[in-house]
Amino acid sequence: MATSEQSTYRSAGVDINEANRAVLLIKRQAARTLTPQVLTSIGSFGAGFSLEGWRKPVLVSSADGVGTKLKLAFATGRHDTIGEDLVNHCVNDIAVQGAKPLFFMDYFAVGKLDAQVCGDVVAGIARGCRRNGCALIGGETAEMPGMYAPKEYDLAGFIVGAVERNRMLTGQHIKAGDVLLGLPSNGLHTNGYSLARKLLFEIGGHSPDSQVRELQSTVAAELLKIHKSYLKPIQALHEAKYLKGAAHITGGGLTDNIPRILPRGLAVEISPKSWPSQPIFEYLRKLGNVPDDDYRRTFNLGIGMVLVIAENKVGFVSQILKKLGEPFYQIGQVIRRAQRQPKVRYL
Repeated sequence: MATSEQSTYRSAGVDINEANRAVLLIKRQAARTLTPQVLTSIGSFGAGFSLEGWRKPVLVSSADGVGTKLKLAFATGRHDTIGEDLVNHCVNDIAVQGAKPLFFMDYFAVGKLDAQVCGDVVAGIARGCRRNGCALIGGETAEMPGMYAPKEYDLAGFIVGAVERNRMLTGQHIKAGDVLLGLPSNGLHTNGYSLARKLLFEIGGHSPDSQVRELQSTVAAELLKIHKSYLKPIQALHEAKYLKGAAHITGGGLTDNIPRILPRGLAVEISPKSWPSQPIFEYLRKLGNVPDDDYRRTFNLGIGMVLVIAENKVGFVSQILKKLGEPFYQIGQVIRRAQRQPKVRYL
């Protein structure tokens, strides 16, 4: 039966005025990332970007989220870094193919919109875009009552970059004898948080504010470290023509990500003792007695990016990385793969 009471969108849980306040905050942040190639403003039905200055460009795109790392943002009320995590993750995914980031778009969905929280999230996204030379040109802010728990939201990012067709990084020139260089991660980055939260909060009995001696920090401070961007070292080495391939170490760890760039018939040998172990990973393994295979496929273990370099170019590459202030470790080599041999062998 019909009701005599007036029904409004707001009474159904959607506050258009709060959405407008969020849009104003987003516009202010996005405006600081725009480049001359952006042809539209935030609020247009579609975003326009002029692809000028390229001869035979290949557009490289990626979409990703930050997984259950969001739960740490909810638990701590700190929402200003999760957006930068998102941008850096997406940037790394296209940088390993030689692409330069052009523009970024985000999707922010929530049950009840809080403009300030949304603004904090987008501030992190904008900061990540500025640091990677990428324009934040649009996105979607969706208020959907009943879809999410109170004070929780979902977040996803979409990036588009470009590379000249003859400069794409495909790994096709990798061969046996090439060297693997590992660039250190900044902790868990954005992978393995479901297991990490179970180990720390359920088994370890910690809270986000717990001060853990082994970590020399609170749990929240450790787990909210920002996912590193490796764009600058990748671009520098690719420009110098020293880079044969690069693998972003995300879900699946070293075990599953390095094989993605290897030509048929090749494998790699890796020595885990060749780089310093970060306390967070050792502490998690001890808490849960995590088996080696699961441990290596869940966490990055302190290496966020793997570069493949010809053995006779390692000295030149070392000079470039040192000039950039980027630490690195020689963690292994490419080998021929015998039948039924694993693609990643740990020494």
